[in-house]
Amino acid sequence: MVPIQVVEMDRDSRLSKRDMERYARQIMIDDLGEEGQRRLASATVGILGQGGLGSPCTLYLAAAGVGRLILVDQKAPRLSNLNRQVLHGEREVEEALPKAESGARRVRSLNSDIDVIAHDIVVDEGNIGEIFDGADLIIDCLDDFVPRYVLNDYCVKERKPFIHAGIESFHGQMTTIVPGETPCLRCIFPSVPPREGEVPILGATAGVFGALEAVEAVKLITGAGEPLRSRLLFGDLLHQSWDVIDLERAEGCEVCGVLNPRRAP
Repeated sequence: MVPIQVVEMDRDSRLSKRDMERYARQIMIDDLGEEGQRRLASATVGILGQGGLGSPCTLYLAAAGVGRLILVDQKAPRLSNLNRQVLHGEREVEEALPKAESGARRVRSLNSDIDVIAHDIVVDEGNIGEIFDGADLIIDCLDDFVPRYVLNDYCVKERKPFIHAGIESFHGQMTTIVPGETPCLRCIFPSVPPREGEVPILGATAGVFGALEAVEAVKLITGAGEPLRSRLLFGDLLHQSWDVIDLERAEGCEVCGVLNPRRAP
């Protein structure tokens, strides 16, 4: 697979002796190697949401050596979040520390060799471009389709890849969206899915799908394997049942149809 373009790949991305030791076990992977590790070190990844999905996704991308992480979440963690939001603890609940700041603190303690930027702000059409300026790809770790549509529309307009996941109870879904090549989120979900009250969730479900999002990001950055382009993964962890369906761009999509009116995925 051809990797996505990494904006800062031309900067000095030589691996230090410390890098070679720290990332030795993943450099051993044939599909990654030193070149893949250099690409990770040069990449900037935005993570929108520092909750159940964002916690494992952020931790594993930091551990993998992604050079810069942009963490976004304006809420402070609550005690009821801690069954799944493993970036945060009782200390952060007591401090009412915004999740973006809490996530950044945890990342810095895990890997001091990478850059981390925290935004405790509500993302909207007016500020999303400034927040994610310079990001090579963005990961949807949200639990609300309204800001997801904001993210989708921005990424399609800027031709910026992003990874979507959603979870509930023991179940989850995930796809990788590459504007100009794949259906966008509005093709898959043309309107906000109905929802009543808070979503039930097992923490480990968030862990599984957040980690899968991190894997997809690594694949996009390094060119390893086959990401879920134009495919939607469904996972039922209660019965350990997995399925992948093919996706097609919706006819006349008001977002990606304007970008690419003649080309089907």
